[in-house]
Amino acid sequence: MSPSHQHDSDILVIGSGAAGLSLALHLAHLGKVTILCKGPLSEGATYYAQGGIAAVFDESDSIASHVEDTLIAGGHLCDKEVVQFIAENAKQCVQWLIDGGVPFDQEEADNNGNPRYHLTLEGGHSHRRILHAADATGMAMQTSLQEQARHHPNITILERHNALDLITEKKIDPHSVTNRALGAYVWNREKECVETLAAKFVVLATGGASKVYQYTSNPDVSSGDGIAMAWRAGCRVANLEFNQFHPTCLFHPKAQTFLLSEALRGEGAYLRRPDGSRFMVDFDERAELAPRDVVARAIDYEMKRLGADCMYLDISHKPADFVKSHFPMIAEKLQGYGIDITTDMIPIVPAAHYTCGGVAVDKSGKTDIEGLYAIGEVSYTGHTV
Repeated sequence: MSPSHQHDSDILVIGSGAAGLSLALHLAHLGKVTILCKGPLSEGATYYAQGGIAAVFDESDSIASHVEDTLIAGGHLCDKEVVQFIAENAKQCVQWLIDGGVPFDQEEADNNGNPRYHLTLEGGHSHRRILHAADATGMAMQTSLQEQARHHPNITILERHNALDLITEKKIDPHSVTNRALGAYVWNREKECVETLAAKFVVLATGGASKVYQYTSNPDVSSGDGIAMAWRAGCRVANLEFNQFHPTCLFHPKAQTFLLSEALRGEGAYLRRPDGSRFMVDFDERAELAPRDVVARAIDYEMKRLGADCMYLDISHKPADFVKSHFPMIAEKLQGYGIDITTDMIPIVPAAHYTCGGVAVDKSGKTDIEGLYAIGEVSYTGHTV
């Protein structure tokens, strides 16, 4: 089947989550941007994120503390320069989301009438620095960003279009002395045909690869396409063995992939064995607020030691009104499975959550191929381990 030609773009963004949409909105004033979505626009990992985004907003917090917490949680394998860069720029990036209409939860304004945001605590953090929209932060972000993109005159959104492979100069002419990205071959799921999308610049924003695991918090679209396409085109990839497991995914026969936000533990939830006893205090002095890898390994260890199918997350010791106001979406979802989080322990297991490695890029997202960039979860910035 020979590819059919489709309209050209200045910038082709492959992926429609927070990374892809944010970039498209930032660059649309420079030229024509096309966004590819494997399914409906909202169907990606961003939409399902619950807890929130870490940034230094509290007066008692500091960039240095955020950097230190990140390096410790990363087992000092992180590139300190990259961690510093991200921590320093986090607040202005979150402020851009706020200015775009993302409804992060607020408390009473300060003495000058400026908004003050409610900050939660999560594992690995020494301060409250997680901005959130109740317990459905990803949904709030995705909804805001996609509505802005839909209404931008320079942005074209192609839903149900799967990128198959990158088009580069060397693929067209193996003898070419340069290897610039020229576009992508795309499967149009509606017309059931391959189309050619040409672009001056191509950006991979395809997310991670956690769907390779049986138990994952990710939707079906998280299948590592961008990493594979970049590798086939000649890019370096790095640290693909580093996969983060979220400690608390709901264990229920009717629930496929439902995450239980780390903010639950940040607000005082305990991890318990089937007999009701706590176990994180036996593994780490930070107990339930240890970094995700520590908590996930402890849960896995206890499951294997006891021959148990799952462990349990319990916030029933907190006032019911507090729990329902902070976690309305989780409470409603679990109620549908016959679990009342104000009175019951919640069965949980660890699940693949985030691909830490990816396509090697610099701090501007530039890959080894001219004109090809990678951003968000698909990318890896820093020295290879």
